[in-house]
Amino acid sequence: MTQPYIANAKFDLAFIIGPAFVVTLIAILAAPWAQSLANFPVWLWVILILGVDVSHVYSTLFRTYFDRDELRLRPRLYQLAPLLLWVTGAVLYSFDSLVFWRGLAYLAIFHFVRQQYGFMLIYGRREKGNKRIDKAAIYGATILPLVYWLSHPRSFNWFVDGDVVSHTVPYVFDIAALLYAVVLAAYLWQEVLRWRETRTINLPKNLLLLGTGLSWGVGIVAFDNDIIFTATNVVAHGIPYIALNWLYGKNRQTIQTHVPYIWSKLAWLFRPTMIPIYIGTLALLAFIEEGLWDGFVWHDHQKLFQTFSMLPAVDDPAILVWLVPLLSLPQSTHYVLDAFIWRKNGNVPDFKRILFGQQP
Repeated sequence: MTQPYIANAKFDLAFIIGPAFVVTLIAILAAPWAQSLANFPVWLWVILILGVDVSHVYSTLFRTYFDRDELRLRPRLYQLAPLLLWVTGAVLYSFDSLVFWRGLAYLAIFHFVRQQYGFMLIYGRREKGNKRIDKAAIYGATILPLVYWLSHPRSFNWFVDGDVVSHTVPYVFDIAALLYAVVLAAYLWQEVLRWRETRTINLPKNLLLLGTGLSWGVGIVAFDNDIIFTATNVVAHGIPYIALNWLYGKNRQTIQTHVPYIWSKLAWLFRPTMIPIYIGTLALLAFIEEGLWDGFVWHDHQKLFQTFSMLPAVDDPAILVWLVPLLSLPQSTHYVLDAFIWRKNGNVPDFKRILFGQQP
């Protein structure tokens, strides 16, 4: 039996599965350096936040608002989602800014958890039988570190200080860890039974589970450090997402005869020779967004965003209540739309053939 990769072993191991292992190893080796720093280095912030985290959000555009077929398929979703998210964000912000940031943080966490769940199902797509144990295993790999965070206050945050509610609660993590140990035991026994039946091991699925557990565990539990958390968090999530969107776009060029994009030349970005331009386009969009944030709200990296220094600093609550949710729309919309665009849908022509490059 061939391994159920999305593209092939080289692509998946390098860009889907591998990032979690690589960034976790680097984080462990660089931990003494990271823990010695008082502030987040600007160059590292550019790489991790601007280059990976915010950039991966904009890769969604090629599956949604830049895609004519997708816009025709779900017009109401794409019209109403940003509007409703903006209004909802303004309502939350009107209560208190922290209420808004908590809501956005929990939405982001849900999105990060579900991405790993989705990859787990993809890699287990050829396996027969009930998938409940697989689902419990991948959920536990992400939720167990979150339980630790909720019951052991950390020095880092998701967006702003205090956005993830955390209180010292004895034994909660211990109980959760014990329950997850039972799940892992069931999972390992299931894999043994499958090996006995097929004489094969599902390498990508098991590596995904291991990489998820390592990156989340090291980033949240093993260390209490903003740099380590940010690195393990965004790299293990963002690089696979950017890669998956590029792969989907590349496969469309060979499987579909028409150009689906609102501007036909966007299809060029999905040629292997155009990968630097694809990455650069995402980084440019991320730079513009972060520049607007810095000019209007944060003022944290004024040297980096000198072009945006002419923007007025906004501190009027009546304006911020609308401005902050508006600037956050790329993220919030990405979190919501992502729950729809990667689902197996009979109304999406050739979805599975495109995603897997015609392989089953």
